[in-house]
Amino acid sequence: MESIGFIGAGNMGSAIIKGIQNSLPQVEIFAYEPNLERVEQLKNNKVGILKCEADVLDRCKYVVLAVKPQTLPEVLGKIKDNITSETVLVSICAGISGEFIENAIGKSAKIILVMPNTPLMVGEGATALSRLPGVKDDEFAFIKSVFDASGKTAEIPPDKMKEIICINSSSPAFIYLFAKPFIDYAEENGISADAAKLLFSQTLIGAAKMIKDSGYTIDELIKMVSSPGGTTLAGLSALYDGKFTEAITDACRRCTNRAYELGGK
Repeated sequence: MESIGFIGAGNMGSAIIKGIQNSLPQVEIFAYEPNLERVEQLKNNKVGILKCEADVLDRCKYVVLAVKPQTLPEVLGKIKDNITSETVLVSICAGISGEFIENAIGKSAKIILVMPNTPLMVGEGATALSRLPGVKDDEFAFIKSVFDASGKTAEIPPDKMKEIICINSSSPAFIYLFAKPFIDYAEENGISADAAKLLFSQTLIGAAKMIKDSGYTIDELIKMVSSPGGTTLAGLSALYDGKFTEAITDACRRCTNRAYELGGK
C-alpha cells in the first residue's frame, strides 16, 4: 500500500486529499498542518495527523510540499536531514524550481514539480506536472494518478513550469474577473444573478468543450459566433477597442515574471 504525506493542508492540499480519498481509497494519507481547525477537519476525514514536518518524511515515501513559496525555505531546512534516496518530493509551490529545492537541502533528490489549480476542489482541476532526473516512471505515474483523481493532467518540461502558471493555475481568477461584469450587467438589467450564473457558467463549460473537442481553431470558433453585422461583432468591437487581448497577454507576462521573482531568478 502506498502512503503519501502532506506538509500543509490548506485549500489546495485538502482538495488533493479529497481527490485521493474519492478515487484512490487504497492510498494511506498523512499530514502535518499547524492550523488546529484544519487538523480537526483532517481527523474527521480519516487523515493520519503527524506532529512535525520531519515526521512526514519518516512516515511517507511521497511528500507533497503544499506550503506558500515564501515559507518553503524554512520547511526545507526542517526536513533536509530526513530526505532519503527513496523520498519523492512533490512541490506545488508556484515559481519554485527543482534546482531551488536541491540548493536548499544541500543534495540531489527525486523531485516532481506540480502546478494545480483550485477547481481541484470540485473534481475539475487542471494540473501541469514535470519530473526531474532520478524520478522513476512508476513514481511519476503514481503522482500523476493522484492529480488525475481530481481532473485532467499534462506533463510539461521542467523549464516551462513558471510559464504554465498563468495558463492553468492563475487563470481561474482571470476567468472569474471576466465573468463578474456579465453577472453584474444581468442584475442591472433585471435578470436574477442565479439565472445569469447558471447560463454564463454553462456557456463557459460549452465553450471550453468546443475549444477542447470540436477540432476548430480559436479564430474559427470566434467566426462561427460572429454573424456579419450582428450583436456578437458589436460586442467584440468593444473588446478590441479596449485592447482586451493585449491586457490578457500582459496579465500572463506579469504572472510569469512574479513566478521568477518567487523562485529567486
